Amino acid sequence: MNATAPAARFAISWKWVVIGVCVAFSVYIAVVPLGFLLWQSFFTPQTAAKAAEFTFGNYLTAYSSSDTLRLFFNSLRFAVGVASFAFVIGTTLAWMNERTNTPFKSLFYALSLIPLVIPGILFTVAWILLGSPKIGIINLTLMQWFGLSAPLFDIYSMWGMIWVDGLHYSPMAFLLMTAAFRSMDPSLEESATMSGANVFQVIWHVTLKLAWPAIFATFLILFVRAIESFEVPALLGLPVGIEVFTSSIYQAIHRYPSQVGLASSYAVTLLVITTVGIYFISRLSSSGSKYSTMTGKGFRPRQIDLGRWRWLAAGIFFVYFSLIVLLPFAVLLWSSLQKFYAVPSLEAMKHLTLDPYRFILSYPNLSRAVWNSLLLSFGCATLIMLITSVICWIVVKTKLPGRWVLDNVASLPMVFPGLVLGLALMIFYLNVDVGIYGTMWIMFIAYVTRFMPYGLRFNTTSMMQIHRELEESAAMSGASWGITFRRIILPLLKPGLLAGWIYIMIVSIRELSSSILLYSPGTEVISIVIWELWENGQYVELSALGVLFILMLFVLVMVAQAIGRKFGIKEH
Repeated sequence: MNATAPAARFAISWKWVVIGVCVAFSVYIAVVPLGFLLWQSFFTPQTAAKAAEFTFGNYLTAYSSSDTLRLFFNSLRFAVGVASFAFVIGTTLAWMNERTNTPFKSLFYALSLIPLVIPGILFTVAWILLGSPKIGIINLTLMQWFGLSAPLFDIYSMWGMIWVDGLHYSPMAFLLMTAAFRSMDPSLEESATMSGANVFQVIWHVTLKLAWPAIFATFLILFVRAIESFEVPALLGLPVGIEVFTSSIYQAIHRYPSQVGLASSYAVTLLVITTVGIYFISRLSSSGSKYSTMTGKGFRPRQIDLGRWRWLAAGIFFVYFSLIVLLPFAVLLWSSLQKFYAVPSLEAMKHLTLDPYRFILSYPNLSRAVWNSLLLSFGCATLIMLITSVICWIVVKTKLPGRWVLDNVASLPMVFPGLVLGLALMIFYLNVDVGIYGTMWIMFIAYVTRFMPYGLRFNTTSMMQIHRELEESAAMSGASWGITFRRIILPLLKPGLLAGWIYIMIVSIRELSSSILLYSPGTEVISIVIWELWENGQYVELSALGVLFILMLFVLVMVAQAIGRKFGIKEH
């Protein structure tokens, strides 16, 4: 009996070491950057002549200017416009896909996943080539067809920014609202139809009211994603003087001398806006049960017969996917086959070349950038899923006091826009010199911090389905916590672990906003190389890299789906 006591004490202490490390790591990456961001916003940057001192000067500079009010309204107008545009498109298509007999619905649903892997910077560049007033293919074609003297559409405008970002986020709205319509019991809609209500009355008085929680949550998610968007405001807004918070933060950092304190004050305001949005999303999620209509009884909705109009509905889907997939990829492919960018014509067809691809494949930093991207995304996804599995076990399976605080702390990075997170980490590791600023490690920490909440959500769903009896049986058989966790919990978490790992791998490999302030020579990733090519005016080379990058991401998604099917991950 005495011989086994030390082993038992060691096993117990090892359990608490693992738990303590995971908790400390989660608190460190979530709270410390936020604290230093707030600190920097109230202190002047340290100089050789004068130490940092407490001041409201950064906020006075930021918010006493008349330009700040314009900046605030620009940001709100942009975010509300993007969220509204994306929501209307996504919800309309989701309703058509779930409630009508539109042909090819399964194909349309599969196609909706494709835009999610296209990086925002490439989508924006593609629409510049399509909608620019000078070289935009759509504008030039319409001017030629209708004899117009001026371009019909200017992509370098607030409406152009809303158009591009709204299109880019509309697949997210489509998927979210499709899930809502699919899980909604349609009996009330059918009862309204049998009572004589027409389609529009049913949609307005029944469908939208039942889907209200999903509608509000989807709009808020789109708003938060739009307010933190960086690529579109930087590429379309800055050239014509339209600034929002993210582009102003970027401008303040890259000004000479760098105004880190001013950027921090802007970042705090942006952080407050996203925090309010996330708060309402979480409140809605916790109180949405009063709108529940799904029971254990199976149901199959009676689809609305569109008659011959169903082919018009299919045509609308085709036009939509042309705008978000076919046209952007086609214009990048065309541009990548030119020595210098030229509008499509018979004359330009005579000058097709593979020189941009030869340039990119021999580009000095490309192989290193690809390796850096793969290394960061693989390591980030692996570490996140392992740490969040322990965090979820603590939150779901234990009765430790304060475990809800741990859940909230681990979810805190969700309110960090990518650019704000990059700024917070830059400030922290400039002031706390531990030798990682300017290395891959700081970008790795940024990626882990940014995507930690997503891993938490995937693992929480799976952890809640594991019955406590399995752990109790293992403990009664003499298994330690480590053996139980490794041989029982992790194998049962496998579907959630793999699904989360795949998702984080894909989104982190195309991340730009949290990398743009942290990279240095030698630590570039693929998205940074694309950004540098754009700033250098190397558009055809950028297009060639973009085509290769998109194809690589498609292959990665297909491989991930094959792995998911092998391990029993269901597609929803």
